[in-house]
Amino acid sequence: MRKSYREKEKQISSRIDEKFKRFQEGIGIQFNQLSLLKQAFTHSSYVNEHRKKLQSDNERLEFLGDAVLELTVSQFLYNKYPTMSEGKLTKLRAAIVCEPSLVTFANELHFGELVLLGKGEELTGGRTRPALLADVFEAFIGALFLDQGLDAVISILEKVVYPKINAGAFSHVMDYKSQLQEFVQKDAAGLLEYVVLQERGPAHNREFVSRVTLNKEELGVGIGRSKKEAEQHAAQIALSKLKSLLSEK
Repeated sequence: MRKSYREKEKQISSRIDEKFKRFQEGIGIQFNQLSLLKQAFTHSSYVNEHRKKLQSDNERLEFLGDAVLELTVSQFLYNKYPTMSEGKLTKLRAAIVCEPSLVTFANELHFGELVLLGKGEELTGGRTRPALLADVFEAFIGALFLDQGLDAVISILEKVVYPKINAGAFSHVMDYKSQLQEFVQKDAAGLLEYVVLQERGPAHNREFVSRVTLNKEELGVGIGRSKKEAEQHAAQIALSKLKSLLSEK
């Protein structure tokens, strides 16, 4: 005997609930309002195909999550880089909350497996579409904020986002020379100087070796395809060395 439409829908709903249960166990957070969690993963195409369920899509949660992310990431950067200028903080934050970064965070948490999509969106690869995944990450943050507040959001970011910042994943937007200068000026430690030690390789594939010194004492030696890149690399090494020495005191 063929199953009724209602029985099929019940089985699908049960499978969805099981997925979300395993997801919550995996991230160590239990939502008080499961409906909020489901909404965060509900694409508008799914709502359009399941109007009888009176379900809401994740667009409003995405709006809220975007603002919560801006706040929490801003607070983290403000505390981590006490001497960084407003302009540089803004540039770094933009690199962290941009679509490619949000997609990376979403993929790490396997969000693509949980998204509720309409058949058309599913067939056209919506589950792996970058813009969709980025939106879902923001919607999830919005849902978590509504359900449990800012501390719960920060606990997730401490697992997925902040470690990448600490590991230098966004170093391509960092100005290490400026950071080193600010670090040294903070303690009035002395004079920084950069010297090109070597230029090597053919003209079309030049490589530079630069050294940075503090009061004539070598702090770091860097290599790059340009003088500027080599100096940035040397400054990065020097900054790491100084911070390591400071933590040992």
